[in-house]
Amino acid sequence: MTVRPIVYFGDPVLTTPAAPVTTFDAHTESLVSDLLETVDAPGRAGLAAPQIGVGLRVFSYSVDGAVGYVINPELAELSTETQDGEEGCLSVPGLWYPTRRARHAVVTGVDLRNEPVTVRGSDLMARCLQHETEHLDGILYLDRLAPEHRRAALREVRSSEWFLPERPAASPLPSAFGGGVPGGSR
Repeated sequence: MTVRPIVYFGDPVLTTPAAPVTTFDAHTESLVSDLLETVDAPGRAGLAAPQIGVGLRVFSYSVDGAVGYVINPELAELSTETQDGEEGCLSVPGLWYPTRRARHAVVTGVDLRNEPVTVRGSDLMARCLQHETEHLDGILYLDRLAPEHRRAALREVRSSEWFLPERPAASPLPSAFGGGVPGGSR
């Protein structure tokens, strides 16, 4: 297991839909181990494979003592009841903006044995499940922000120390839970 470096906003891997995992081998097991090790740090709730530079549909989570991963996740259910709260992302460090999400979410996918798994969550876990699954679709939480917040976020990104403007972005911003959730980044 290895703690992997995080890829930042501006890298095209973050805005490119991730490919499904089709081979369940030592490489996949190593990826899952690295995702679990990398998400296991204070303030982190979830981490999608693109956030460590891997364009595959896998994410890990660590929310309120629940730790795990999902391969080839799909959002299977979202409640009509919503929650508003600050959201952030490991790939957009230091930025937190109000983001509306469903209060309850269900994700389905598979494990390392290609056996079906279902992860259900409310509140922070629901936010994490939505955020990470969207990462795998090439969507960043910044894409979900109200226009005034999106403009402010992009100004902050451009002035941040970590942003490398010479790095080509797959798209300027629409299409930006890297894992970002309140109390943790993603």
